[in-house]
Amino acid sequence: MPVRIRIYGHEATFAGGQWTCADDSLQAMLQALADPRATTPEQEHVHALYAAGRFGGLIATPQGWEAAPHPEAEIRMEDIAPTRRPEQSGWLSFLKRKR
Repeated sequence: MPVRIRIYGHEATFAGGQWTCADDSLQAMLQALADPRATTPEQEHVHALYAAGRFGGLIATPQGWEAAPHPEAEIRMEDIAPTRRPEQSGWLSFLKRKR
């Protein structure tokens, strides 16, 4: 069953691992996120919810249009750079004498 979303005032449909949309630029953005493994209706819904949330859009539900939640961040600063201790902070902290 196709899943409909609305982003930037345009509607798009996800079915069978492909996005269809009247706006070419939106379709290209969505197709870059497309998950070809989403074959069941539940998987299609989860993927459409992710894509709509990623762009701050709405998803069609039986009750009407609902705002899609933003997905969790894939990369956090803690993953890239370790947290520094306060006594080591500063521009010339490497020149300070270590205790």
